[in-house]
Amino acid sequence: MDRITIKDLSLRCIIGLYPEERDKKQDVIINVVMDTDLSAAGKSDDLNDTVDYKTIKLSILDFVEKSSFKLIESLAEGVAAICLKDAKVQSATVTIDKPGALRFCKSVAVEVTRSRTA
Repeated sequence: MDRITIKDLSLRCIIGLYPEERDKKQDVIINVVMDTDLSAAGKSDDLNDTVDYKTIKLSILDFVEKSSFKLIESLAEGVAAICLKDAKVQSATVTIDKPGALRFCKSVAVEVTRSRTA
């Protein structure tokens, strides 16, 4: 299986349990790995034969910036669902970092992997 990766997509959204986290948007960093078959696109050099990662990125951006989740797990689930809307994506691994979530560490991250159901 081949992969398309979107790295370090830096967005802002309302995320967190505590009242002080619900007041203003916070930074999140999103990484997405989509498993797909790229052989047809490699031969044809045609966008129609591959995953349009720009369209997926724009959908993720719209979803995240309008979201208001308590848990980054829920945010990651939604991002994975966006990736799987493209029939060419067989599975998606989404990692979301929340910088500064815990004192003394750079960030806290959640990673989920979701696959297309047969």
